[in-house]
Amino acid sequence: MAKLKILKVGDETLRKVCRPVDRITPRIITLLDDMRDTMRAADGVGLAAPQVGVLRRVVVIETPDDGYFELINPKIIAFSGEQTSEEGCLSVPGRWGVTKRPMHVTVRAVNRRGEVFTVNGSGLLAKAFCHELDHLDGKLYIDIAEQMRDS
Repeated sequence: MAKLKILKVGDETLRKVCRPVDRITPRIITLLDDMRDTMRAADGVGLAAPQVGVLRRVVVIETPDDGYFELINPKIIAFSGEQTSEEGCLSVPGRWGVTKRPMHVTVRAVNRRGEVFTVNGSGLLAKAFCHELDHLDGKLYIDIAEQMRDS
């Protein structure tokens, strides 16, 4: 599959609100596949469509403990607890920030077959859900970071 260019902080595309996906087309399937390959090649935990210049509500996430997720039109429907930890982003290379995120998150989304599903995440997965879904609304973790450092 194709490896896509990841946009960096300062690109206005990262600050735009994404449109919902109305229909799952071959183009959306290709986007999911290309985003997965791009995320893995960059050693990322997640990637949102606006990070590759596509203003659609599409996210891929993969953690070592939880596996791989494709989320189309995702929405956080419940959250609880709190975690404070370092966070980074493929669009903000070389920088890390301390953020507060929910410890547990439930997301509802659509899969590549058009089926609605819910998924629960804790710890890293909950943080990744919040981080990537923020991208869909033009928000970056640096907007909420309590402190930043260079790697």
